[in-house]
Amino acid sequence: MEKRSDLMLKGIERAPHRSLLRAGGFSDRELKNPIIGIANSFNEVIPGHIHLDKLVEAAKAGVYAAGGTPVVFNTIGVCDGIAMNHDGMRYSLPSRELIADSLEIMAMAHPFDGMILMASCDKIVPGMLIAAARLDIPSIFISGGPMLPGRIQGKEVGLDKVFEAVGRLKSGEINEQELRQFECNACPGAGSCSGMFTANTMGNLAEALGMALPMNGSIPAVYSERVWLAKETGYHAVQLVKNDINPRRIMTRQAFENMIAVDMALGGSTNSALHIPAIAYYADVDVGLGDFGRIAEKIPHLTTIAPAGPHHVIDLYYAGGVPAIMAELRKKGLLHDGEMTVTSRSLGDLLDSISAGIKDKTVVRPIDNPVHATGGLAVLKGNLAPQGAIVKQAAVADEMLQHTGPARVFHSEDEAFETIMEGGIRAGDVIVIRYEGPRGGPGMREMLSPTSALAGMGMDRQVALITDGRFSGATRGAAIGHISPEAAAGGPIAAIEEGDIIEIDMLNKTLNVRLDDGQIQARLSKLPEFEAKVKTGYLARYARLVSSADKGAVFPK
Repeated sequence: MEKRSDLMLKGIERAPHRSLLRAGGFSDRELKNPIIGIANSFNEVIPGHIHLDKLVEAAKAGVYAAGGTPVVFNTIGVCDGIAMNHDGMRYSLPSRELIADSLEIMAMAHPFDGMILMASCDKIVPGMLIAAARLDIPSIFISGGPMLPGRIQGKEVGLDKVFEAVGRLKSGEINEQELRQFECNACPGAGSCSGMFTANTMGNLAEALGMALPMNGSIPAVYSERVWLAKETGYHAVQLVKNDINPRRIMTRQAFENMIAVDMALGGSTNSALHIPAIAYYADVDVGLGDFGRIAEKIPHLTTIAPAGPHHVIDLYYAGGVPAIMAELRKKGLLHDGEMTVTSRSLGDLLDSISAGIKDKTVVRPIDNPVHATGGLAVLKGNLAPQGAIVKQAAVADEMLQHTGPARVFHSEDEAFETIMEGGIRAGDVIVIRYEGPRGGPGMREMLSPTSALAGMGMDRQVALITDGRFSGATRGAAIGHISPEAAAGGPIAAIEEGDIIEIDMLNKTLNVRLDDGQIQARLSKLPEFEAKVKTGYLARYARLVSSADKGAVFPK
């Protein structure tokens, strides 16, 4: 069998190449086996990644057991929680494309036969899946797994409660000593933050796409089963090479629809509306916000995982994980179960082989008794968002599903957060944060700090926030993001003035400002040309290339 690695290993002309690999300790036998590149995003900054060095060793064991040769290399990773609420957050989303580029460079410069993609957190997971789509060489993803929740006064808590505690301190509900309790106890160890935030959303959705083994998204980071899974991932990486199964055979239109369907049932992060279209785009599959809206209408929301409820991802693990979700959707014909997976089996065969089903109906509801009749995310459109906006409606209080109020306009997250913390926001207001989109930010910063401050102050049931930026998966409340076109691209959000009346109707999926088209266009025509906030370095290049959020914030091919 011809192998891709023959390009660097086969024939007398490749003696220098083999000589260099021998310097790394590789033997004749190893150089004859399929070469499996392991993209490891281990670093000592991100808690979701601090243990990946150990999982890499397990994955290597699995590769060797299957008759392959593992070769490890590293890539970067940003911790969104640590980057939050300062200029560092501008670099988080842009890191996704850099990660994909770095994997492409390594896999093309050193032609691997297959790849293992290992990551846990927000932009690293989709960055690696984008690389798999672009390279189209046999690849399999494994997450580092979710963090266990912390415990404070007998209640399980995650990182989202620390952000909210800042607002509670400001409102006088808790003191600094109590805030420190949250700070020191909410994140007990390795893993991606314990709720259904972006990192765990993407780890679970990788299963639904067919690019990861069952339970990839929910086995806790510190459980021995995570090590077993890494070994099995290594084994399957070699089998994918032997069976000639490439990512684009897995990443079909129907597989992306499965991914969105499971996302809706889980009530995942709004950031999935950026990452799923982006992965699809690089796989030459057309997926957009419209698909989210269409699929959300027919997929019931089946879980109550933080920030949309009291449970954490460990509870999903004990309830049967994503296989349980997919088994429920399958009962109503809401899943394409003929799609190929990294197990070299169809999704339907895989679910049958593991007897997928719900193990705890308090965590994963049966499809005939859902939490909500429609999906956890909703796409809104109107004269304020002609190309769409996204909201995690599963985490919105019932009284805020429809809301009308005066606009409070801010040109950055920092301005809005300062006003919130100073008590300058009133009940009924609609906070508008603009020029924070992919181009305008640049980098489309997450806005967990302002939304958490509002929640901590008890105002998430009184105040809405809309933005052309985006939100952390830990956000709850009437937080509407990804408004497209963004302000920097001349979108209608740039025309809003202080006091304009904003109408939000999540039940009817609309987002409007009480202005007619003529008024909006007249205001936009008077605005000065947008001037980039960052003029040098990677962010400047990113801003020049990046698309709008409704397209997934992608680069031209």
